[in-house]
Amino acid sequence: MSLERVLVAGGAGFIGTHVVARLCARGIRVVVPTRHRQRARHLLPLPTVEVVQARAGDAAWEAALAGCDAVVNLAGVLHSRWGDPYGPEFRAAHVTFPAWLATAARRAGAGRIVHVSALGVGDDPAALPSMYLRSKADGERAVREAGLPYVILRPSVVFGPEDRFLNTFARLQRLFPVLPLARADARFQPVFVGDVATAIVNALQAESLAGRTLELAGPEVYTLGEMVALAGRWSGHARPIWALPFTLGQMQAGILGALPKPLMSSDNFDSMRIDNVASGPIDPDLGVEPTPLAVAQGWLSRHGSRLAAQQARAHR
Repeated sequence: MSLERVLVAGGAGFIGTHVVARLCARGIRVVVPTRHRQRARHLLPLPTVEVVQARAGDAAWEAALAGCDAVVNLAGVLHSRWGDPYGPEFRAAHVTFPAWLATAARRAGAGRIVHVSALGVGDDPAALPSMYLRSKADGERAVREAGLPYVILRPSVVFGPEDRFLNTFARLQRLFPVLPLARADARFQPVFVGDVATAIVNALQAESLAGRTLELAGPEVYTLGEMVALAGRWSGHARPIWALPFTLGQMQAGILGALPKPLMSSDNFDSMRIDNVASGPIDPDLGVEPTPLAVAQGWLSRHGSRLAAQQARAHR
């Protein structure tokens, strides 16, 4: 499939920034719609990027889709108010928006959508343990039913230099002598952001991938407790991890979920009832050689060194 112009929804975010950079490196024109242009200012220096201020469904979005050969959907949220089967924020971001985007892209003449979902999503939404996963499952179904050729990717937890996962746990261990942790035994197969970006770009063009749903995961499986411990050790601030029993873990998730910027929520707690582990290796047609979690030691150790230097200057 030939690509000259691609729209990336969520292109200003963590994964989206890497996807946009890879597309630009191939000389492809990239359109990034965003409600807040300032949030995409780091993309403006890239030579083939056009940032468009728009809201889903308005005329600016429709204009941005015109002439696009393909669309990438990275839009998503981690938290929502409660609802049955999911809350309004999950419905808007994970179901309503993908349905609208895939339909609008088909009307605009796009040849494919690459929709990024989540590992753990199954074919029966009612059987899934959290609102997040149920909304992701219904979003996948909406994309499949829109009539536009698709590739759906299901990544495990994504890590990288700018992530809010390993970096957050490293920062917390600088602040606290002990780290209480809910669901410390939950299992994940973390995947590097660069590998996810490569898979997305390749999925835009590979004819063999059309109509398929594929998992994205790294080469190793870790418990949440193991990953948190590594983040502390690699950043130079290893702390004891207190694996909370079930009831205390539920309480911690509920308290953290009430914060203005939640670190965790009761719904996240529910999501971790099932393992976030792939059923097999990454499909070779995605062109990815999975990167081990150990690469994070490079940037986490630099963070620790910078903090030590700042502390030394402060005590002079």
